[in-house]
Amino acid sequence: MSGLFSPLELRETTIPNRVMVSPMCQYSCEARDGIATDWHRTHLTSRAVGGAGLVMTEATAVEGRGRISPQDLGIWDDAQATALEPITEFIREQGSVPGIQLAHAGRKAATSQPWEGHEPLGIDDGGWEVVGPSGEPWPYDEGEAPPTQKLGQDGIEDVVQSFREAAQRADDAGFEVAEVHAAHGYLLHEFLSPVTNHREDEYGGSFENRSRIVREVTAAVREVWPDDKPVFVRVSATDWLPERDAWTVDDSVRLADDLAEVGADLIDVSGGGIHPDSRPENAGPNYQLPYAERIGSETESDVGVGAVGGITTPEQAEAVIANERADLAIVGREHLRDPYFALHAAEALGATEEIEGPAQYRRAFGF
Repeated sequence: MSGLFSPLELRETTIPNRVMVSPMCQYSCEARDGIATDWHRTHLTSRAVGGAGLVMTEATAVEGRGRISPQDLGIWDDAQATALEPITEFIREQGSVPGIQLAHAGRKAATSQPWEGHEPLGIDDGGWEVVGPSGEPWPYDEGEAPPTQKLGQDGIEDVVQSFREAAQRADDAGFEVAEVHAAHGYLLHEFLSPVTNHREDEYGGSFENRSRIVREVTAAVREVWPDDKPVFVRVSATDWLPERDAWTVDDSVRLADDLAEVGADLIDVSGGGIHPDSRPENAGPNYQLPYAERIGSETESDVGVGAVGGITTPEQAEAVIANERADLAIVGREHLRDPYFALHAAEALGATEEIEGPAQYRRAFGF
């Protein structure tokens, strides 16, 4: 049996194979209302038709000021959740599991779309005042950063509540996996990293304090998320800033155990994003897999791990699972190039009997 096409049981949820579509921002809510459009429906459901076991939405903002761009997907009101219901229903009809990444962009919010330069937007240009742990703006190369407000205690409580309410809406919309986004230099990662967290209260300083909000958010999501459905947390395993006092893989191992204690079932292991200088030394194939492997092997809990980064071939994905280096092979850009990556992988690995695939496509894939 192919490891890649073996099911993964998390709580009472069965992911039919180990291929996960990585969250990939689409910046395509052109009405700037956070409501999913035909683009989102096509983007997400086509990967379910393509055989992926778990289809994860892009970073979906839990409040309006938590969007990266004004065109980001949101789930801070009921209309946004309602627009997602047909998408989750169709994904389930294909035998895949719908997941949603709940996110807050923090100080990296209020920018233009990437194809428009990812420039900071002023208030007059459709931007807004952004928030962070320390009130220090993102260090843009050019242009003025939007005003950055340091979150106070009430603001932190509001953020935690926003994640809780977003999880409730996501459950109502039919999602089966909720993922807390605590990576890539966005708000929760900003609290974790000493590069961006210079607070002197109970949310800054020590590891315990800097990780407090991530534990609180994860616990809040777990509190309202059904017991039979898993909760994931995406982390940046390292800040990729070895010359600075920064977040490290050792910190991520420790955090993974703490998150397992408050109800996380799997750690989605990525890296970087905290600063413009944060870059991997080698971004080749499987370049982040060693981080996932360390977290999986060194944690004291039985929390699962997912590996992302440079997984582009069926053989790579198969080796990740078959060699027990991670529990999920999380495939991002290759899914943009090939929405049917999982079906092609089954064909390449001689595992077509282990994946059902859409009846309409069986003549093409040999099922």
